[in-house]
Amino acid sequence: MIRIASSVGLLGLAALGCASAPAAPFDTLKTANVTMLRLQNFDPPAPVAAAAPTAAGIPGLPPEIMQWAQQALPGLQQFLPPGLLPQGMLGAAAQPAVVPTPPPDAPRFPMSQPNFRILGQTQVIDNDLKDQLAKLLGNPDSFQVDHGNCMYAEMGLSFSNNNGPLNDMMISFSCNQADSRTFAWPHPNHGLKPETVKELEQIVQKIWPT
Repeated sequence: MIRIASSVGLLGLAALGCASAPAAPFDTLKTANVTMLRLQNFDPPAPVAAAAPTAAGIPGLPPEIMQWAQQALPGLQQFLPPGLLPQGMLGAAAQPAVVPTPPPDAPRFPMSQPNFRILGQTQVIDNDLKDQLAKLLGNPDSFQVDHGNCMYAEMGLSFSNNNGPLNDMMISFSCNQADSRTFAWPHPNHGLKPETVKELEQIVQKIWPT
């Protein structure tokens, strides 16, 4: 009986260890080549692009983006679309850094539609940061049912191992959700929990210090 109980206990611990591992493909992220991308989440139509921003922002801007712009965590304000808010609207201390508007033919991410102009990208080399991303994005408890019915991505993540297929995903803070583009999303939900957004903010600040 003692041996049986011990075996059951060991099996239980093994199952617990498996359950706590990041879901695939995020379980490979720590040892992968990882690129984080800043994306322009909204392409205003040509006539709107020529119009000057008003106190309410760019005419025709989706309300989800405008609402998020006014409520964004300080570490995520650098993801505000270029020219979204007139200079000083958030206050001098809170005003995000000016990001040059990319040309119309700027590279886009991901390859499939919908895609977004790339404002900047960087390789994530720090293994601790990659481990944090793996544990956060590979955990189903990081996500919730509620999210916006839209996808205006401010951030992209692309990673692969040993010349394997690229795993591309997008993160939309304004729509409060994440989604995969080249792999099956491993979780039942897509919505970002508030604590998930805060942890992403901390990771973003380490990748792109302000």
